[in-house]
Amino acid sequence: MEYRNFGNSDLTVSAITFGAWAIGGWMWGGADSDEAIDAMEAAIDNGITTIDTAPVYGFGQSEELVGQAIKGKRDQVQILTKYGLSWIDKKGQFYFDSVSNDGKPLSIYRYSGKESIIRECEASLKRLGTDYIDLYQIHWADPTTPIEETMEAMNILQQQGKILNAGVCNYDVSQVAEALDYFPIISNQVPYSMVNRSIEDELVPYCFENNIGILAYSPLQRGILTGKMKAGHQFGEGDSRPNTPYYKEPNFGRILSFVDTLRPIADNHGATVGQVVINWTLQQFGITSALVGARNRQQVLDNVKALDFMLSIDEICDITASLDNIKIEK
Repeated sequence: MEYRNFGNSDLTVSAITFGAWAIGGWMWGGADSDEAIDAMEAAIDNGITTIDTAPVYGFGQSEELVGQAIKGKRDQVQILTKYGLSWIDKKGQFYFDSVSNDGKPLSIYRYSGKESIIRECEASLKRLGTDYIDLYQIHWADPTTPIEETMEAMNILQQQGKILNAGVCNYDVSQVAEALDYFPIISNQVPYSMVNRSIEDELVPYCFENNIGILAYSPLQRGILTGKMKAGHQFGEGDSRPNTPYYKEPNFGRILSFVDTLRPIADNHGATVGQVVINWTLQQFGITSALVGARNRQQVLDNVKALDFMLSIDEICDITASLDNIKIEK
């Protein structure tokens, strides 16, 4: 495994981060807790020492499972979690209505008021079974709360030793710039994949120039770039992917056709299509770590092998040229 630092900070993370959204079950059609814990244990044993979770992933379930998996191994891992998506306090900006893992309807709000953040942090620490968080991130911007107030909470929590570093998620350039006025954030977690490259034009260069690392989430575009999906794929009940643009036609068919062009490259390296995609992602300018989810041990072992080879410059250029010809309709 390769290890990198977010900007010029002293937080070292694995180039592949274990994404713990799916193990929470919410919006993924459920999850098996025993398999999830086994997957994280396999990740740690194979060098994926960075785990990214959030309270809203299963409404506490993901963080609790992470806590169980890292018990006795806290000094071996970097825990990344989030705040700012609340299903308890109806404050801030309404995000959307959802259903909990046990079928109860609930509403989710974007809220990052100072006192709320501090309460969220305490709850996350308890679920994770730890007394500090390596990287604490706002999940989504909250337009109802000044960024200055949100970053004030980061200062308080850092002074208390409850967080070591702070980052943001889904922030644009102007929001990152404003956050930097009040706290030395070290990372921005944003969506990035072969078929979703919008951050390349402005955000990545800005973050690079300001020593802010990029944690790329959904590099496999929630599974469509793994090479395992085919036309007519059946999704489980509660799986939100069919409602996203990439899984609707004509995008779904166009992406699957592109994926087929990656198979000869994968065969040339004795790799899978998904491993080629992760490898390509990690060689892109400004990308510090690729956040890749896994529900079981085998998926983790497959992900680890993405760094057993290196795509050539010619292969990267050919892939990128093919991507430039794909039209994704939003």
